[in-house]
Amino acid sequence: MERQTVKFLKAGKDKDVVESQFLVKEKTVAVGKNGRSFMVLELSDATGSIDARVWDRVEELSRECDVGDILKIKGLIQIFQNRRQVIVHKIERVEPSLVNFEEFISKASRNPEDMMAELIKLVRTMKNDHLRQLVFDTLEDSEIRPHLLRAPAAKSIHHAWIGGLLEHILSISQIMDFMGKHYPFLNRDLLLFGGIFHDIGKIWELSYENNVAYTDRGRLIGHIQIACELIDKKAARILGFNDELRDLCKHIILSHHGKLEYGSPKRPKFLEAMVVAMVDEFDSKVSTVKTIMDGERDSGEKWSRYNDLMDRYFLLDDLNEKY
Repeated sequence: MERQTVKFLKAGKDKDVVESQFLVKEKTVAVGKNGRSFMVLELSDATGSIDARVWDRVEELSRECDVGDILKIKGLIQIFQNRRQVIVHKIERVEPSLVNFEEFISKASRNPEDMMAELIKLVRTMKNDHLRQLVFDTLEDSEIRPHLLRAPAAKSIHHAWIGGLLEHILSISQIMDFMGKHYPFLNRDLLLFGGIFHDIGKIWELSYENNVAYTDRGRLIGHIQIACELIDKKAARILGFNDELRDLCKHIILSHHGKLEYGSPKRPKFLEAMVVAMVDEFDSKVSTVKTIMDGERDSGEKWSRYNDLMDRYFLLDDLNEKY
C-alpha cells in the first residue's frame, strides 16, 4: 500500500481511513471534563503536521510511543472545528532501522548548496580582513559546513526544518546587506558577522537525525555560549585579531535575543548589536506566522484558529493573489 502523507489526508466518503506511518512531534496525556484520560499527538512527515487524539486504552497506548518515534497509525480522519484530525484506534512502533527519516522531517524550500553559495558571495564583500577571515574559516570548516547545510534553526517555533538554520542566516544576512547600505553610519561587516554567527551554535544545540530535539550540550550550555566559544577558538588563529574586536563580536552574540527575559545574557549596547537583535526577531516572526498560516489554509476558513504563541487570530487570505 502506498504510504499516506499528511498533506493528502482527506475526510469524507472513502477517504476517512488512515493507515500509515508518521513521526511523533509532540505528545501530551490529559484528563477531560468527564474525568477520563486522553492523549494528544502531533503527527508529521515531510509534507506537514496533523493533530491526533487517542480516546481509548490511553494508558496502554501511551506506553507504546514517545516523541521522536515513528508510528504506524490506524484510525479515522474527521473534521473538528473545520480542521482535520486523526482519531487513533491502533498504534504500532516502527523499528528505526527500517525507516528513512528523510520522509518524516520537513526541508527548506531551497537547495542548501545554493543558499551557501549566496552567503559566501556576501562574505566576500566584507572589508575587514579579520572579520572576513573569521567568517570564512567558520563556513569552510570541514566539521561545521555539513551541519550548517542541514541544521534546523529551532525545535518548533521558526525555520524548524532541515536546512532552516542556513535559510534563516541567509535571510538575515541579506537584510543586513541592505541595512548597511541604507544606514551608512552602521558597520556593515559587524552586521553581516552578526547575521551569520548569531545562531551558529545551534548546529550543536539541536539534533535532527530522527527528530528535531535538544542535545545534552544544547540544554546544558546553549547556542549563545557555544558561539562565543567558537569565536574565541577561531579568532585565536587569526594573526592580529585584537581583543576589542573579539569582544564586540561576542557582545553581538550575547545580546541577540534583545532582552534579558528572552534569554540574552546582555542587552544590546551598540547600534549594530541592536540591529542584529531586531532583525533576528523580525525574520523569526515572519517565518513563524507564515508557518502558522500555511498550516491553516487547507481548512477553508477565512481566519486561523486563535494562536496562543502570537496571542491573536490571523487572516488567511493570500493577499498576493487577491490584490
